[in-house]
Amino acid sequence: MAVYTKINNKEISFINKKFEVDRIISFKGIKQGIENTNYLLKSKNNKFILTIFEKRVSRKEIPFFMKLMDQLNNYKINCPKPIKNRDGNYLIKIKNKSACIVSFLNGKDKKSLNSKNCYEIGKMIAQMHLSTSKINLHRKNSMAVTNLNPLLNSIKFKSKKFINLEKFLKHSFKDIKKKWPKKLPKGIIHGDLFIDNIFFKNNKLSGIIDFYFAANDYFMYEIAICINALCFDKINKKFQINKQKIRNLIRGYENIKKISTNEKKSLNILCRGAAMRYFLTRLYDYTNTPKTALIKIKDPREYYQKLVIHNNLRSYKDYLK
Repeated sequence: MAVYTKINNKEISFINKKFEVDRIISFKGIKQGIENTNYLLKSKNNKFILTIFEKRVSRKEIPFFMKLMDQLNNYKINCPKPIKNRDGNYLIKIKNKSACIVSFLNGKDKKSLNSKNCYEIGKMIAQMHLSTSKINLHRKNSMAVTNLNPLLNSIKFKSKKFINLEKFLKHSFKDIKKKWPKKLPKGIIHGDLFIDNIFFKNNKLSGIIDFYFAANDYFMYEIAICINALCFDKINKKFQINKQKIRNLIRGYENIKKISTNEKKSLNILCRGAAMRYFLTRLYDYTNTPKTALIKIKDPREYYQKLVIHNNLRSYKDYLK
């Protein structure tokens, strides 16, 4: 989440006219994240989240996200529920951009996770995967590893000190694509389960937010994304893999849904691909985000370190022992 598009009382008045919800009386921009503009809206008795879609989200794909969150609520997966406007649609236009309002999810993200948290997250991911396997929706993963060539080619390595980094990236990307698995169990995944998208209340998992990278992909790729995002510790400015967290994440998942032998064999290459995906997007955002944007830029060097660590691992067992 972030703030690219600024709104005022005129837009709030428009929202109050379009939606049959309690009258919105205040609003505040949310800085976290990097993809869309988000505001916390408050009425006398309720809270909502306004999302204005920016950048990588295609307007024609937004109904997928709305229907997915709506149906996940029907399967008792705790996530924001999109609210239909008076016309029966999820979307409105704000400053010529598509926007929606979703229910407010109680709880908040944690600054750091413990192993028990990772176990609960693993269970929740498996429950979500079992639910999405029953949902008849489809979206191609626009940020899949096999689709990252244009992003890599768009990054400008502006000085000589970046020559080695460019060579490293292109060599790693070529190797990852060559070894990428051809057939694994798949379905709809969240695709962006970072610590700030996972909410806790009274130290218990309360739900997940931000489904705007959800797509059909390998279930195990979700686990790889989570290992990168949740199972590393930063010690003295260096990221180190936490195998206890990985063990608990996978144990939680397998408590609900078993992981196949082929999925386990593919874990290393999936982790490398996930690290590459976020390294590239962060590099791009680091060099292309407008200075006027009210946003916290994420450091791409984090995912360089993680990619190097994955490059030095091989088997599934390497992640557990």
